Amino acid sequence: MRHFSKRDFLRICGTGLCALTLSPFPGVPKSIRAQTPQRGLIKTKLSPYFIPLKDRGTQCVLCPRGCAISLGGRGYCGVRENRAGKLFSLVYGNPCAIHLDPIEKKPFFHVLPGSRSLSVATAGCNFQCKFCQNWEIALASPEDVFSHDVSPEKMAGRARAMVSRLCTSAPSSTRSAGVRRSWMLLTCVLR
Repeated sequence: MRHFSKRDFLRICGTGLCALTLSPFPGVPKSIRAQTPQRGLIKTKLSPYFIPLKDRGTQCVLCPRGCAISLGGRGYCGVRENRAGKLFSLVYGNPCAIHLDPIEKKPFFHVLPGSRSLSVATAGCNFQCKFCQNWEIALASPEDVFSHDVSPEKMAGRARAMVSRLCTSAPSSTRSAGVRRSWMLLTCVLR
């Protein structure tokens, strides 16, 4: 077995990463590779998960926190905003991460060991785990990340293509699915 110095290892890895960025990924459909993320809010959507309150306030009922949000404010997760007394999702159809992960990174790794899993994530989270491995996007606001514009229909098609070719499962993971529930529910129904 050949031993590499740290410098040689980094040079070899850097060369491999450069080669990956210059050539198309084998086995990944071209439509998935062709995405160009945009920084900031791409679009918003009226959320069905709220109760109107006095003085044009709202109460979010999407997660157990039940945030009371004043006009112009945001909930704890940072992705629900009160606009004119109505609650809007700032991440509906705007995932900032769509990628394949080894199943071993998931909490259900023992189900299909050695397989790959499609992961989808948006900015914001209603948790604040001290051990979060995705804190960069979980604590970010939607304006601070690069996101894709992906409709539920488009995501369902991508999930079907990925699951049939490259992976065996397509969970909504990376963080709490609560912040993107309505988009994920429609995507799963279409899948």
